[in-house]
Amino acid sequence: MTQATPVKVVTANSLIEGDVVWLAKDGSWTDSLQSANAFTDKADAQTALEQANLRQNEVVGCYLADMRLGPTGLEPAHFREDFRRRGPSNYAHGKQSQG
Repeated sequence: MTQATPVKVVTANSLIEGDVVWLAKDGSWTDSLQSANAFTDKADAQTALEQANLRQNEVVGCYLADMRLGPTGLEPAHFREDFRRRGPSNYAHGKQSQG
């Protein structure tokens, strides 16, 4: 079995909408994980995180998230990031599904 390439992306939450966003290659924030800038160099990733943290008028809670390169592109390496990517996981079950 081939080991997936470890990569990092800078992620945060949009200050106004609260949506999950990722830092794109052009320095903008994107709501598409596939458009995120994937870092394989730890120093580059850390520099991008530090620069993102200076943009507190755009986003909050910046951090580096572990990803892997899958057959369709970037994939979360941890379930937390998968939840963040998909949005709330509490729809259409329990009391909500009954009415």
